[in-house]
Amino acid sequence: MADTPSAGRFSQEAWTRNLAAYETIRTMPFNAELADGSLSRERFRRYIVQDAHYLIGFGRALALAAAKAPHPDRIVQFARGAETAIVVERALHGGFFQEYGIDAGTFAATPLSPACDHYVAWLLASAYAEPYEVVLGALLPCFWIYAEVGRDIFSRAGSDNPYRAWIDTYAGEEFGEAVAAMIAATDEAAAGASPILRARMHAAYAHATRLEYGFWDGAYRDVSWPL
Repeated sequence: MADTPSAGRFSQEAWTRNLAAYETIRTMPFNAELADGSLSRERFRRYIVQDAHYLIGFGRALALAAAKAPHPDRIVQFARGAETAIVVERALHGGFFQEYGIDAGTFAATPLSPACDHYVAWLLASAYAEPYEVVLGALLPCFWIYAEVGRDIFSRAGSDNPYRAWIDTYAGEEFGEAVAAMIAATDEAAAGASPILRARMHAAYAHATRLEYGFWDGAYRDVSWPL
């Protein structure tokens, strides 16, 4: 794990407490098949459409974190993160959209899946209602788990893997730097938090980790609304 923080910090505690959940995510069918290139195009297509929807909500949550940040440097960090979520990562999705024949109308007409809707609604509710420290606890798993899954898949994926662009993005140095900055910001926030507030940060981190699993699992199993 390349971004291992110092022992005793919030991030190290959170990673250790949720290590079993991460291992389940790392080895779940979606990511196992993504790594060996056998993931079906239809499953990846479902995932990439929902991920593009998710990034809009994630960008809004980052913007709210910027508004709550106590220091100018953190305001800039989260504002830039919001821009990256909307512009840079959507450029990655745009390449896949073109490959899969997904136009703007198709994307707009595709509703959020139950997993995506739940994640976005919870994340935005947290960003609006919770204090800054808890918001960072909620945001951190999306950064960190994606980076670690990306690195793990990169280490075992072949050069001819059809999902190489996705793998290279999340295993890349630029994304790794964003993750390290997010870990640092979260540890900084936790350092001055009361035990009760720190516990709320842990609860938010754990729930976001569960939602990360649900997002990939929902795309794999094609979980949709019954009505």
